[in-house]
Amino acid sequence: MFPDIPVDNIRYDLLRTGSTEVTTNRILERGFLEAPPAAYHTLYPRNPTAPAAPTRAGAATTALAKKKTESLIQRYHLEERAKKVEDIKEEQLGGKAVWEDSAEKREASLKERKAQMILAARQRLLAQKEAEAKKAASS
Repeated sequence: MFPDIPVDNIRYDLLRTGSTEVTTNRILERGFLEAPPAAYHTLYPRNPTAPAAPTRAGAATTALAKKKTESLIQRYHLEERAKKVEDIKEEQLGGKAVWEDSAEKREASLKERKAQMILAARQRLLAQKEAEAKKAASS
């Protein structure tokens, strides 16, 4: 809100007054805030140390890297269906789903719709790559 006022000055004034309203009024009335004393910087260093849990972050990045290598086909176990050449029409993907009687049937229907969407997207990608390859070969 006040980019010309150093953050340390704002923090110091907030510690002294305990009120954002008073600090804001001081900035608006004076146009500046007093600089904190040297002792302030020993208690509140400018560059706080990094969190003490870098091992968790490292573990999270390795787990994230493993997940990135997994494709949607693998995640939803569609390898067999991807090998078969299913011709999924765009009209089949849209539309309303039928409300099933039981939760299990609804879940199965949702999984099937997801699978169809993933396979249709794969078909579009393969067709796009094939068209680009033909275009590159002809030129």
